[in-house]
Amino acid sequence: MANNAARAGLFFITTAIIFWGMLPIILKLCAVFIDPVTLTWFRYAVAFLISLLLQSLAGKLAEFKPLTKRDWIRLSFAAIFSIGNYLSFMYCLKYLSPGQAQLNFQTAPFLLAFGGVLFFKEKLKPIQMACFATLALGMLLFFHPYLDFSQQQGADMWWGILIVQFSVISWTCYSLIQKSVMTQLSAPNFLLFVYGFAALAMLPFSQFGQFEPMNTEQWLMALFSAIGTLIAFGCFAQSMKYWPASQVGPMIALTPVCSFGFTYLVSEMGWWTDVIKSDQLDLQGITGIVIVVLSVGGVQLLPGWMAKRAKKQSTG
Repeated sequence: MANNAARAGLFFITTAIIFWGMLPIILKLCAVFIDPVTLTWFRYAVAFLISLLLQSLAGKLAEFKPLTKRDWIRLSFAAIFSIGNYLSFMYCLKYLSPGQAQLNFQTAPFLLAFGGVLFFKEKLKPIQMACFATLALGMLLFFHPYLDFSQQQGADMWWGILIVQFSVISWTCYSLIQKSVMTQLSAPNFLLFVYGFAALAMLPFSQFGQFEPMNTEQWLMALFSAIGTLIAFGCFAQSMKYWPASQVGPMIALTPVCSFGFTYLVSEMGWWTDVIKSDQLDLQGITGIVIVVLSVGGVQLLPGWMAKRAKKQSTG
């Protein structure tokens, strides 16, 4: 039974990582034929309709009845931050490659950890603080070719970094609010509200005329951007049922590696060469990626490992 649970957890988290790795590529391709606001509305609308159907069939909608006014306000703010996360990540792809965007997003676990300290009285261990320093080192090594602000390429790169960090902040606020309401509302219903609120809020700003000239390939890309997000978040939630968070967290750090791999594959296959270009990495850049991945894994994995080691020593 334990082996079956381990395999199920591996399957779900691997699926989530694969889809999260592919999504930036699809979003960058979609930006050619549809603006970020309209595409984001479409992603929310599709996600809302599918979630509403599933929750209705499961008879779970009654969970909303006992919510207080304060709960509804918190849910609304969560949806607003989710919109900020979705939109800014799409805009950052104008300046960053898919792999670069995902690598920059790896600051999110650290901001979430700080949020836990500020709002939920959680504690950061010294080893986690050390991982913050190594994360900064890894970022500097990866982006060292773009540190010259006098060059246009470097300036564009740093605009992209600023935008993706706004996306990180929005995601962190969204996640902290989600954590605060989880005792009142299940994750699927939380997402259902966020999708519905966001789709309704973005409706007046969406340009529906952009859907008319879309061909079959473009429709498939737009649908993948919506359904792929649902699959990724759904599989992530399922993986948490089979694996402890200390195992799931470090696996998420592989997402930028997956994005770099998919970007390289698309480039080598000669697909969408006018939009998708593979990153040219030197030894310092590759070293930076490795350090970033290890830092994100370390901030979540090392404290538990050290606690178990200390417990064994004390009992031994």
